[in-house]
Amino acid sequence: MLRASIRKTGIEYDFSAITGKIRGDGGILHSQLLADFGEAITLRDKAKTATLRGALIGALGEAAMVDAAGVAAAFHGNVRVADATGAPPPLRGDIEAAKAFQVEVGINEFYQLKSLE
Repeated sequence: MLRASIRKTGIEYDFSAITGKIRGDGGILHSQLLADFGEAITLRDKAKTATLRGALIGALGEAAMVDAAGVAAAFHGNVRVADATGAPPPLRGDIEAAKAFQVEVGINEFYQLKSLE
């Protein structure tokens, strides 16, 4: 979900679930399954991607699996398009907000732990 679409729902989400800092889905239905699917795509793990594709179809339906695959596949492309077009870097306030978000959900500790594995 994007920041704007999350605000529109009126539901409180806990993004600490992204890093495993808390147990549960953080308020996002099937978040762990979706995160695992995105990670498998990013790592180009064909076997795991296929398994998770089937699990997503079973849990959410084929259309939702296609949406999830499209979001995961487009992620890196969107960054490359922004870089190629010369999009300006985030404003200072955005950077500070991003740093605060990283601390809040424990992303920095998550990546440090992942790099030690």
